[in-house]
Amino acid sequence: MTSLPSKQLWQLLQAVAQAVKQVRQGSSGTAALEAVASPLRPGVQALFFQVLRQLGRAQALRDQLVKRPPPALADALLCSALALAWDEANAPYEPFTLVNQAVEAAKKTKAIQAQANFLNACLRRFLRERETLVAQTQDNLTAVWNHPLWWIKRLQKDYPSDWQAILQANNAPAPMSLRVNTQRTTRAALQARWEQAGVVSQAVGEQGLTLLQARAVHDLPGFDQGWCSVQDPAAQHAATALLAGANELPMRVLDACAAPGGKTAHLLELLPQAAHVVALEIDPQRAQRIDENLQRLGLKADIQVADAAQLAQWWDQKAFDAVLLDAPCSASGIVRRHPDVRWLRRESDIAQLAAIQANLLQQLWTVLKPGGRLLYCTCSVFKAEGEDQIKAFVQRNTEARHLPSVGHLKPQNGLATPALADNLAGDHDGFYYALLEKNAPA
Repeated sequence: MTSLPSKQLWQLLQAVAQAVKQVRQGSSGTAALEAVASPLRPGVQALFFQVLRQLGRAQALRDQLVKRPPPALADALLCSALALAWDEANAPYEPFTLVNQAVEAAKKTKAIQAQANFLNACLRRFLRERETLVAQTQDNLTAVWNHPLWWIKRLQKDYPSDWQAILQANNAPAPMSLRVNTQRTTRAALQARWEQAGVVSQAVGEQGLTLLQARAVHDLPGFDQGWCSVQDPAAQHAATALLAGANELPMRVLDACAAPGGKTAHLLELLPQAAHVVALEIDPQRAQRIDENLQRLGLKADIQVADAAQLAQWWDQKAFDAVLLDAPCSASGIVRRHPDVRWLRRESDIAQLAAIQANLLQQLWTVLKPGGRLLYCTCSVFKAEGEDQIKAFVQRNTEARHLPSVGHLKPQNGLATPALADNLAGDHDGFYYALLEKNAPA
């Protein structure tokens, strides 16, 4: 359990409750954390992520304690305390300390001062009856797996044998992984340099290194010099999958929906300097991030702010040799890194996103030359955004040939492995990959 002066803990819980409230109202966890004062942010993030990973259990316990939830911020504080305290073995602080400091946070938050006694009564009862209350939530799937019920049912349908393993992986924190920029160094050289600085890592995939303990990126030797980029091993597969097996490397490449630029950079690292890479991004601020990331790596692409599906906005009628479409999706494969996603998504989002993906596929197929290849990928484990999407596309487009691809990658937690093997073994996020080749007209 963490040792922190009690006078600081109430401040952290106060900020965590505010962040939980924002997520429940539709804001991303990233945006919620950006509003937290810098000195508090690391501590708040650690607690906030733990709360999000246990929020299903906390809400089920809350329902055992009260007939009707209190106002939004008070309920967020109540559920945050329950999420952190219900499992004593994994609680970051002693449960009694968490309860005391949660009540203190209520007393010091003007908007919910009137709820302090109510929260105190609920949480004291929880401490007295914890074992009984927890047992009463054991038949609640959302409490056991800490995901919305619709999400669990969709995984049960898509993965009858693996749904539990996927949910378990989602509830574990992800390690920090980076991709080595082989234009500037080798993986072995960077790993050795890190080791001298006390940074221990393991090789993963073809160019990756996974840290045994996360570090601030600017504290990593070589990062500011462009020797590496943060990227999960599953995402590192994109550029190599698009380029592998081609008779000759493509010279005109499109990266659609490119922000923040990790896959764009990887393509540029692997392609000849004479290759022309167009990176599209609909959001101007996110497009700026592509430029910043490429500058750090010493790379250059043709970055354009445009909607990839609106060809008239950006396409110059010159066909591309290769297209990478990392389509907007539910992000159901990266819940390890973004535990807020499960609580932000709604079941209706999946059909809406699948329609966007289908349109992007159809539009971008137009800009691909005969004989060219398109790699479709999403950071989703839902088959509606992966396997089902590609089956429907190939049925509609008879000139599309589905080449051997890794398909759905289920999120996995474990030691990193040096090379790709058997569905990208090791520690990685969930992803989907389909490589399509465009046959010449008969």
